[in-house]
Amino acid sequence: MQARKRGRPTGAGRSIISASVSQPLDVLIIGAGLSGVGAASRIRREFPNKSLVLLEAREDLGGTWDLFRYPGIRCDTDMYTLGYDFEPFPGNKSIAGGEEILSYIREAARKYGVLERIRYDHRVVSIAWDSAAGLWTVTARLGDGEARVFQCRFLHCCSGYFSYSNGYRPEFAGEADFKGTIVHPQNWPQDLDYEGKRVVVIGSGATAVTLVPNLARKAAHVTMLQRSPSYVVSLPSEDAFNKSVSRFLPRRWAYALTRWKQIGMAMLLLNKCKTDPDKVRAALRQHAVDMLGAKYPVDTHFKPAYNPFEQRVCFMPDGDMFRTLRKGQAEIVTDKVARFNSGGIELASGEMLEADIIVTATGLELLPLAGLTPVVDGTPMPVNEAFVYKGMMLSGVPNFAFVVGYTALPWTLKADMVNRYVCRLIRYMDRKGYRKCTPSLSGIEMAPTSLMDISSGYAARAADQLPRQGDRTPWKLYQHYLRDRFKLFGGKLNDDAMSFS
Repeated sequence: MQARKRGRPTGAGRSIISASVSQPLDVLIIGAGLSGVGAASRIRREFPNKSLVLLEAREDLGGTWDLFRYPGIRCDTDMYTLGYDFEPFPGNKSIAGGEEILSYIREAARKYGVLERIRYDHRVVSIAWDSAAGLWTVTARLGDGEARVFQCRFLHCCSGYFSYSNGYRPEFAGEADFKGTIVHPQNWPQDLDYEGKRVVVIGSGATAVTLVPNLARKAAHVTMLQRSPSYVVSLPSEDAFNKSVSRFLPRRWAYALTRWKQIGMAMLLLNKCKTDPDKVRAALRQHAVDMLGAKYPVDTHFKPAYNPFEQRVCFMPDGDMFRTLRKGQAEIVTDKVARFNSGGIELASGEMLEADIIVTATGLELLPLAGLTPVVDGTPMPVNEAFVYKGMMLSGVPNFAFVVGYTALPWTLKADMVNRYVCRLIRYMDRKGYRKCTPSLSGIEMAPTSLMDISSGYAARAADQLPRQGDRTPWKLYQHYLRDRFKLFGGKLNDDAMSFS
């Protein structure tokens, strides 16, 4: 994939909001990625007269879709559910590339008047609530070290869930001996020349599954080295149902109908994984056999020890990685790294993988709430000691919400619901004349459980950094779209766990 041009749109973040904000803002959003632009677009649609600013640490919008620049970067879920519910994704593509998703986010920001409200190169370093003033004080630091201070009535954190600074990168014995190039996908050099080279990709997740077929187009040979297998499923790059209904329905209607079709199918699959996991495992295994042939060692490379969706399932468009494997342009090796040496990787089995380039697609480092610790009336409120209210607010922290999407379903399904709920909450407070809303445990004793219900490495590594969920509503997460939709779209705002003043 060609390198994307860096830099924000001309004039963005300058024309409406001056260099210093002297008056408190109605809403301040941290982050201008998929979630942040979605939140700002919805607020602009529902509250066009409210003052709004987005603080973005990077030099452009897009978040994940601007950060990652490795060959073939794409989403591994369909765009009918990853896209915003209020803005149809253009065209008929179901699985879209990074450039297309970035363009979609930028167009939504332009259409809904968000572009000029983004302040780039503003990394938020502290957030503090003052009950007497009814305001958050948000301090951001620019790249040159200058501090900027903002105040707002409601603070919404849409910073994503992982660190943008560095990915997860375990140290391997003998790395210093390797004479080639070692690269992590999160920091992909745009001038990296892999044509005619031998490439080893360490990893088995969505990034590795994306990289292998795209690198194989130019590389002499590509090897995907995985410690253990993942579930890998082929999906059509275009949705036949959407193409069909688009012939006689307006684009917005066809998009909405296809979105609901995809939601229904995803929920049925998740339910089947819980009620009859063995049957789903067998079906996914047979899918791999059908794609790769009966002689391929499917049970070695595509038969995980866990049940489907206990970790993420990797989806690929039109079976591109399976096709690359069939053609012999790439191979999979399931083994452990013993050490690096000058010419490649020595495996625990004693085998040697020769390499000119090693790609460590070893995962992400989670960073909840951009690494921030809310301070309420002078008292720090550690994130990992708080309980999550309705999957979007923290116990004891006023006028504050955050977006964390689903782990098994597409991210934006939950993000859209959270952003709608924030608008409901702001409207309710305006109508009632409230200045403060605070989720409170009110003396309830609950057994805390992990926030993330998957066994992936990144979730396990960050378990002690994340807020907790409880054992009952509204403190428990159910990972169920319809249940969440009912709770967030129509549930009571003034319930026993939320106090207003």
